[in-house]
Amino acid sequence: MADTSGATSPGGGAGHPQASTGIPGLDDILAGGLTRDRLYLVEGTPGTGKTTLALQFLLEGQRRGEQGMYITLSETADELRASAATHGWSLDDLSIVEMVPESGLDPEMEQTLLPPSEFELGETTGRILARVEQGKPARLVIDSLSELRLLAQTPLRYRRQVLALKHHFTGNRCTVLLLDDRTAEPRDLQLHSIAHGVVALEQRAAGYGPVRRHLQVVKMRGVRFRSGQHDFSIETGGLAVYPRLVAAEHHDSFAPAPVRSGVPGLDALLGGGLMPGTNTLIMGPTGVGKTSTATSCALAALDRGDPVSFFLFDEGMVTFLARSAALGMDLAPHLEAGRLRVRQIDPAELSPGECAHVIRHAVESEGARVIAIDSLNAYLHAMPDERHLLLQMHELLGYLNQRGVVTLLILGQHGLVGDLRGDVDLSYLSDALVLMRFFETAGEVRRGLSVVKTRTTAHERTIREFNLGPTGLAIGDVLREFDGVLTGAPVYRGMAEGLLQIRTARPEAAPESG
Repeated sequence: MADTSGATSPGGGAGHPQASTGIPGLDDILAGGLTRDRLYLVEGTPGTGKTTLALQFLLEGQRRGEQGMYITLSETADELRASAATHGWSLDDLSIVEMVPESGLDPEMEQTLLPPSEFELGETTGRILARVEQGKPARLVIDSLSELRLLAQTPLRYRRQVLALKHHFTGNRCTVLLLDDRTAEPRDLQLHSIAHGVVALEQRAAGYGPVRRHLQVVKMRGVRFRSGQHDFSIETGGLAVYPRLVAAEHHDSFAPAPVRSGVPGLDALLGGGLMPGTNTLIMGPTGVGKTSTATSCALAALDRGDPVSFFLFDEGMVTFLARSAALGMDLAPHLEAGRLRVRQIDPAELSPGECAHVIRHAVESEGARVIAIDSLNAYLHAMPDERHLLLQMHELLGYLNQRGVVTLLILGQHGLVGDLRGDVDLSYLSDALVLMRFFETAGEVRRGLSVVKTRTTAHERTIREFNLGPTGLAIGDVLREFDGVLTGAPVYRGMAEGLLQIRTARPEAAPESG
């Protein structure tokens, strides 16, 4: 991988095979999992998902025939089981040791709940070691360290006790997760220097929508891991981690031959068609025909047998299918056959990392050869507080290009005629740029189209009229007798015979909006 901790061995060293965490995305970040027989710190404020991560770690060990133990200093066994039940998990085969104070319980009983106010740290750690020695788990979780920190009273004593625990556990072939809720001073990094690895979970409230969660591997000795922040969510069934996408890791071979868009006139403008491994940005005002043009390209791919995934951020799926059918582009047969997948996405609920994960799944698991995103406006507006969003988009497009995918991006511009502006300038990321405009002539509003950029072919530099009707997209001749078409107020310098003949009576079921 591109980001490392300075180590050279991705497996953690000879004799210490990695232990899967039970979370595929986290294993990917860790290049396989955690090195066995080591002590790790999982830190985060309450509600970030530490307990869920720890339970997944233990249940994965159970699935592999490894004994697991959960020592809790803050929750009861019933609370843990109730939390696990919400994910559909059973903890019956795990050893849960409670050390929660409860008045009236005989302190001599085997299942003692430790009153922190009455016992010293040494006795607490002694009880923990005794239970571990008795159960001999291969995987151990201690939740949480805030209780031990309060008992220690001084940083020196706390550090020495944690070091003693570390040497005991690693000497007995036990992989340990210590959970910490960050109740210590912000600059207290005692555990960071002791632990073999540190995984930090963070959450923050966005301006609108759900809480956004991030995971970061702060430290991992002897393992090549992917550094930086990675989005994750807590779903029914556990944590879903979305590793930060690195386009350079996903090279694939593909034929660099242009494919038809389904509209001969558009192919001529593009210099032969759409090129695999490139992205095409379709820009224009609302209603000019951007989505319909992308749909026509997608339908041509479906007709030649290429799977297509359409991601709708603005429009409802029912409206999209009905409008496409009214324009002579019936997508229902392809949808029923499974060649076309249309996903209606609520952008307020989706983080950039999860969005990249969904698109990556469409390419790698569903075999999509054409990806259409409609539109970038909603995606960008829903996450205005996300830093480096353009860099994430750059990485996503780089990934799609290296996989040989034809990517269609739709970006709406503000206004109808004249000086139109977009929410963000993505033209520098595009391999081809299709510009659409309304223009007025002889009392009618018409549409003009031009390809202003392609990186792979010698494209046509003309401006042509186009129209949307019951037979789909039709592209006319070059508008040679008009000047200033892209301004919306052209100057007519010739005859009007070159204009497309637009029907005066159109079927009501054939909308022209794009």
